[in-house]
Amino acid sequence: MLKAPASAQPATQAARILVVGDSLSAEYGLARNTGWVEQLKVALALAPNPATVLNASISGDTTSGGLARIDAALKQHQPTIVILELGANDALRGLPLTLTQKNITELITRCQAIGAKVVLVGMQIPPNYGRGYAEGFKNIFSNAATQTGAALVPFLFEGFADQRQYFQADGIHPNESAQPLMLATVRLALDPLLR
Repeated sequence: MLKAPASAQPATQAARILVVGDSLSAEYGLARNTGWVEQLKVALALAPNPATVLNASISGDTTSGGLARIDAALKQHQPTIVILELGANDALRGLPLTLTQKNITELITRCQAIGAKVVLVGMQIPPNYGRGYAEGFKNIFSNAATQTGAALVPFLFEGFADQRQYFQADGIHPNESAQPLMLATVRLALDPLLR
């Protein structure tokens, strides 16, 4: 049987990246089109192998909210990569760690079930929530990544979490100057999946 010439072989599918997150990915308190997801969209549109970035982040969302909407988002966008950035609002509300862990693992599993690779973005909370809760919350992300094989961003605020100048007046949401730092941190886990 003759092989088709190389030029007739199907081209590698361009990456379709879906970001499912909360206010940290939804440009809360920022000027439009300045958040890290928008910066990723611009950077990858200019890359040698352009990728599409779709943002399905909702301010205030929890892992339960993400779970309620993930199937519809996957069906609509058909991503090849999903960046999951959820969990911070679970911690702020003091939700049980077991629930958050279960939801994150289920979110990853549903994404992987359609053939998408997953980048799980981890968060941390200050110890004033209780040292045990804060440590347990931090471990949720590494545990879920280990269990499912998802790529892991250990901490979205890596390198600036304790620097006030990178946060809005509420002290919780990063400002515009922090967005490139967040993007660089996410890309450490994302870029190997794009190669």
